[in-house]
Amino acid sequence: MSNPSSNDRTPDDVTGLLLAWRAGDAVAGERLIHVVYEELHRQAERAMRREDAAHTLQPTALVNEAYLRLLNQERIEWRNRAQFFGVAAQVMRRVLVDHARARLAEKRGGGIAAVSLQENKVGGSLDADDRDVDILALHDAIERLSELDAAQARVVELRYFAGLTIEETAEALEISPATVKREWVVARAWLRRELDR
Repeated sequence: MSNPSSNDRTPDDVTGLLLAWRAGDAVAGERLIHVVYEELHRQAERAMRREDAAHTLQPTALVNEAYLRLLNQERIEWRNRAQFFGVAAQVMRRVLVDHARARLAEKRGGGIAAVSLQENKVGGSLDADDRDVDILALHDAIERLSELDAAQARVVELRYFAGLTIEETAEALEISPATVKREWVVARAWLRRELDR
């Protein structure tokens, strides 16, 4: 996959390609990867920053695996760029969790590298402390949160794993930035309690 230049991409291009792809245009699906690759790679780099430096999965491999899984999402009605990148964040989280589970199985119960919950420049953090949490524990906590409040779980996923801003998260979820801020505060507090157990 080649990295297209930034000025080759616009939000409208992504939306148009998604709609054409949804309508069955295979060429649009092929063009889509060239248009979204850079942003997917940035999402993968943000996700990988929270992983152990010795992690065997690299951002490019994460993008490739996530994109293959996105191609196989037949039940999704693609609507726009924000929704696409929101789903991509969810898929990347699943890839990282699957990878962590496979490593755990290989080690027969050995330790899983922790991910940092420290604030970064792009995304949010779950706690002001610079502490680490096992990726599987975080995943399980987000799954429990989704049973209680699916919207809050999606906010956490987009803010934490994809590193989206409040405004980008609002666009992806089609809600107001004020709602995202409110849900983010409540969800972080809930997850802190869960992870401290």
